[in-house]
Amino acid sequence: MDFPVTFQIFGKTILLHPITESLGIFLGMRYYTFLKRKNKEKFSSVKSLLILIAATFGALIGSHTIGSLERPDDLINAKDFWMYIWLNNTIVGGLAGGLIGVEAMKKIIGKKESTGDLMVYPLILAIFIGRIGCFFTGIYEETYGLPTNSIFGMYLGDQYLRHPIALYEMVFLTILFIGLKIFQKRYTYRSGVLFQLFMLCYFSFRFIIDFLKPKYNIILGLSTIQIVCCMVIIYYIYLLKNNKYETIRSR
Repeated sequence: MDFPVTFQIFGKTILLHPITESLGIFLGMRYYTFLKRKNKEKFSSVKSLLILIAATFGALIGSHTIGSLERPDDLINAKDFWMYIWLNNTIVGGLAGGLIGVEAMKKIIGKKESTGDLMVYPLILAIFIGRIGCFFTGIYEETYGLPTNSIFGMYLGDQYLRHPIALYEMVFLTILFIGLKIFQKRYTYRSGVLFQLFMLCYFSFRFIIDFLKPKYNIILGLSTIQIVCCMVIIYYIYLLKNNKYETIRSR
């Protein structure tokens, strides 16, 4: 297989990755709309819209900010500072920024209950589809792994066998989807716990898997993404630990 995978459309070469990203976002939003219609909870449509807007702007800012901070030297030396920020993004920053945006808006409108559970499975679907594009882009975007001699090594566009990080994440997301479905069937829990578990699991996975990727170490051998992951992990461990007895019970 040749990397990156491209298509010829109207005489122009188009990467598969932006196509899968757009498809992931579209299908994720359709899945969310489907779940929202089935949800019995009544919540002001205006407040729902405000939270969605806050999540969108938070995700946009977080994604590009954390993405551009992965390599501080390149950011400082960039000829076009704002273009460099725009061209760099990461789902870790998007999720963290979206979380901050939602929590800030909930404070403003006085919403105390968690609103994230319905987003869990649409997010998993959207990320999974997006990672298909990451894999087929090979080494031409920074989602590939370090060289390896393990049985999992693949040629992704250069002469080295590398960890196929995108495939690892797709497998993890499949397991996470199934695991959370099982959790839903076996336990009763307070609103928000499903989202908290998703965030804790996903950010823990990203913290670990980034050791298998080329990265710029900021402090203690950790990259910018891993530092953000640590902060999010600590936050959700705190939430789950403080509420575990009143939020999760066996059925």
